[in-house]
Amino acid sequence: MVSDSSKGGGVKSDETLCALLEEIRESDGIRLTELANNMSLAKSSVHNHLSTMRSHGFVVKRNGEYHLGLEFFKYGQYTRNAQEIYSAAFPVLDDIAAETGETTWLMTHENGRLMYLDGRDPNNEININILIGSWEHMHANSGGKVILAHLPKGEVDEIIEHHGLPKMTDKTITDRKTLKKELKQIREQGYALNLGEGLREMHAVAVPLISQDTVEGALAVAGPTYRVSRERCEGELFERLRAAADDIGLSLIY
Repeated sequence: MVSDSSKGGGVKSDETLCALLEEIRESDGIRLTELANNMSLAKSSVHNHLSTMRSHGFVVKRNGEYHLGLEFFKYGQYTRNAQEIYSAAFPVLDDIAAETGETTWLMTHENGRLMYLDGRDPNNEININILIGSWEHMHANSGGKVILAHLPKGEVDEIIEHHGLPKMTDKTITDRKTLKKELKQIREQGYALNLGEGLREMHAVAVPLISQDTVEGALAVAGPTYRVSRERCEGELFERLRAAADDIGLSLIY
């Protein structure tokens, strides 16, 4: 539902358009009448928005249902390719995944959330493409925590205030004081662990990708607990990630 007044001083029509797109995405195909009812909007108004988006390729109609169009893919590709860490890290992802035998992720952050930019799974245990481009809370992810550890304290406070510390599993850190204590340790040791905090039975280790004293993203290796123990995370996997991060850091500079 779209409220009568937009939040944060935004333009109401833009807020409506964004809400419609999100509803279409979540529905994975929806008819006009259902979309209007879900949004508590007039059918004619929704139809006008859809007509405009269809003319620009952002929405398509198939079998009477509206879906997001491929025009978004063009913008998504442009946005990812514009990330300097993507260009710098892309060549090493295959190598890390092949050498470790585990899923390797490249992540970045924006507006207090973590996004998977790219990934490799040498075991084909998960569908990488489903996760690429998705958002995660930073406090329950090794990549997110290692990024938080290298952000200014004021920015970390703002992120926690805005996004909270929701519980994902029984091991998720949900206390601000506990999280800040761990972030201090992460800064000192150079890596972050995720020991079942985001998903049960999954472990991960991540290192920061830093360019000119600014954290641009994170590189992580993740896998099931029976293969990826804490000891392996803090030993072999960390060392491999640290070497890769050093190479990527040089690429970002030169």
